[in-house]
Amino acid sequence: MDPFWYKDAVIYQAHVRSFFDANNDGYGDFEGLREKLSYLESLGVNTLWLMPFFQSPLK
Repeated sequence: MDPFWYKDAVIYQAHVRSFFDANNDGYGDFEGLREKLSYLESLGVNTLWLMPFFQSPLK
């Protein structure tokens, strides 16, 4: 593996909870992200950066 792979990478940062909702519960989910992988690839994205997800401490 090339140690400098990131120099040519097209990185897309995705927040899973707001990306795409596959089961219509109002929140994005991994299934929704999986359904859109081919779309992201068609845009030239070859690396995903997933934002952390956890319950809000303010709730």
